[in-house]
Amino acid sequence: MGNQMVFQRYEIKYLMDRRQRDAVLRAMEPYMSMDEYGHSSIRNIYYDTPNFRLIRESLEKPVYKEKLRVRGYGPAAAGDPVFVELKKKYRDVVYKRRISLPQAQAEACLSGKMHLPDSQIGREIAYVLDFYRELAPAVFLSYEREAFFERDGGDFRVTFDENIRYRRTELTLDSDAWGTPLLKPDQVLMELKASGALPLWMVRVLSQQKIYKTSFSKYGTAYQDIFLTERKGVRQYA
Repeated sequence: MGNQMVFQRYEIKYLMDRRQRDAVLRAMEPYMSMDEYGHSSIRNIYYDTPNFRLIRESLEKPVYKEKLRVRGYGPAAAGDPVFVELKKKYRDVVYKRRISLPQAQAEACLSGKMHLPDSQIGREIAYVLDFYRELAPAVFLSYEREAFFERDGGDFRVTFDENIRYRRTELTLDSDAWGTPLLKPDQVLMELKASGALPLWMVRVLSQQKIYKTSFSKYGTAYQDIFLTERKGVRQYA
């Protein structure tokens, strides 16, 4: 599951409290298993232009939007593998393309010091870098994730993210996961990922627990917080 490089699916998000999360976990027990990453500390570096063009356009909810990031599962030193990910959304369908590179090579490729691998995905990422020209590390964003997959071989996946934090300094994957929190202490972000309809058992528990889908972009929420903070002229971190 974790080595998949191409994704095409719907991603539906829900904000809930931990009591609701626990109810969903109980309902999942007969159907879902924790994936190979299990519990992971995900670290991302989002790339953007100096005026945050990618995320500003994304927040306008266009028919098509895209994001570029580097992702590590835990701290990543120079030689550790990370994923360079190009995430696109057309209407309601998410398309994610990614390649795995050592962390130092990923950074060098995205800064123009090295060429990306000559592959279909490498060329797609290179096109985005050339199109936007000024892309550079913009925001560090981390969270604790528990991920589950469908036992019967289906493509349905569930993730729970907590302790979502962002910062605009120390934009490296080998540093600690500190920053400004995006959620309240008791909040959890659940994402349901599927190529088709949700399983009926999941629909039932969502209805029973009064859990409703929401529009929540981690990077988008971080950008909005950055914008408001800088307008007020206050410090970003407590």
